[in-house]
Order: sequence, then C-alpha cells, then structure tokens
Amino acid sequence: MSSEPYKSSAKSVTARALAVLAAFDVENPLLTLSQLARRAGLPVATVYRLAGELEDGRFLDRDNAGRYGLGVRLWEMGLLTPIHGRLRETAMPFLLNLQYDCRETVQLAVCDGTNAIYIEKLTSEVSVPLQSRIGARIPLHATGVGKALLAFSPEAFADAILAMPLTRYTPETITDRRSLSRQLVQIRTNGYAQSHQEYQLGSTSVAAPVLVDGTVQAAIGIVSYSLRTDMAQYVPSLLHAAKGLARRLEEAVGTAYPSISEPVPEHGANGTDPMPALRAGEQPLSIPKTAGYRPPKALH
Repeated sequence: MSSEPYKSSAKSVTARALAVLAAFDVENPLLTLSQLARRAGLPVATVYRLAGELEDGRFLDRDNAGRYGLGVRLWEMGLLTPIHGRLRETAMPFLLNLQYDCRETVQLAVCDGTNAIYIEKLTSEVSVPLQSRIGARIPLHATGVGKALLAFSPEAFADAILAMPLTRYTPETITDRRSLSRQLVQIRTNGYAQSHQEYQLGSTSVAAPVLVDGTVQAAIGIVSYSLRTDMAQYVPSLLHAAKGLARRLEEAVGTAYPSISEPVPEHGANGTDPMPALRAGEQPLSIPKTAGYRPPKALH
C-alpha cells in the first residue's frame, strides 16, 4: 500500500472523522497526532478534537507513547461485515483441510476495486512464512489468487485492468497486455491459475476461483516460498476446496458475501479517481474506479 498521506477536502464533521480513520493502513497502524493530521489532510487542532471524541467512543486507542491506533469498537464492527461474518467463516473448514493436505501457506482473497485483498491466511509449522498479511492489497496481474479472480471476472472489468499500466514487481512479472490476456484465457480453460516469482522472488503459487452461480466471489491459493516445481499435485485438492466453498455459499440462501456485480466505467468517466499503489514508494495509478464487491442491503 502507498505511504502517501490521505488528504481530505471534506467540510462536514462526519467526513473529517472518516478521514482520520482512513489515515491508518497496514503500513501505518500507529500514528502520532502530527502524523495523523498530515495523513488526514486536516489541521492539528481539528484532529486533536476528533481523535479525542473517537477515543472516547473506543474507535481509536492511544498507547503509552501517545500514538493513536484503531480501537476495539472498529474491530467489533468489522466482525459484522459480509467478508468476515459469512465468507471467512464459511471458508475456514475448506482452508484448514487444504492446508493440512499441502502443508503450505493457504490464502483466501477477494477483489476490491483494481486490487485483491487477503482476507485469510493459514501457515503450517513446516511452511516458510511469507511476507503477506491479512488485509494486504496485492495486484491482480502478478499473483495466483489475483489472476484467478481476474480471469473469471466480468469482461468489462478484465478489459479495464488490461488497459492499466501493469506494474513490474520482478523480472518474471507479465506486463505485456496480450501475453496476460492469453494467460487469462488459459486460466479459464484450466480452471486454475499459476504464478511463478511474479510478485515476490522465490515464491510460487496455484489458485482457483470460487464461483457462485457463475460469478467469481473469491479465490483460494496455495503459496510456497521454496520454488517448488510440483505445486500442480495440489490442484485437485485446491479445486475441491474452491468448489466445496462455492456449493456452501450457494446453499446459504439470503446470506451475504462479496460480489463483483457492476459494470466498469469508461476511461475518463466522471467521478473516477486513482487507486493507491500497492507498495510504499510507488506512484498511484491513474485509472477508472471499478466496481469491486457489493454488500447486500440486509444481513441475515
């Protein structure tokens, strides 16, 4: 994720409070008052007052050094989201079985805008820890779970991604649009995706989409940091887990899980804005804002 400050031009109290909360991210979980004001794009005095009120409501906490962090109340509210309350809980038995079978890191990801987000990760005692964490954003074009999501996304969404500048993370990253397009066709034919040192040197992965009523809702991936050449042996177990999770979600009539369900706007459409870069120091991409997933109108 980008370390650039989150600037706010909002005037309402609600929007300013949201700007304060949005200043925190994976790379900046703790912030001093001055850092918080700079990242929120608000005066220090304004942030001091808002932070005090948010702390009183347990939306923010402060440590012994006076640094602010997100509070327990936000964590409690986060448990009510469709991703955690339905998708993660429903997926956990399938992820556990898959991780027991392969003894490698197993990940669950969903699409959000033009990135994928890890929403669950399981690591065994014998697998090498990976430089990834729940909540981290990753590129769609350079990771196994990302390509599995992208290949089975609506055509307009995939076209928008292919029209973007494709960041090169390693010498193995596919940045040629035609090559990536051909690979996406092959992924749809095979039913699973592969990635070999395309996002992180030394890592290799296989991933499969979770398709519910023909719509991709998530992707399950197996990742190894030992440059294994036999990852294909786990494809049957991987597909079994993905299809099992899809069936369970289909059976859960009326429950909530994320879905890419809106068309992608044309380049230059009104209301578009750049998405944040995936890593610190990278520049934001100037691209149209895409649909991502939509929570249902009511949770059951």
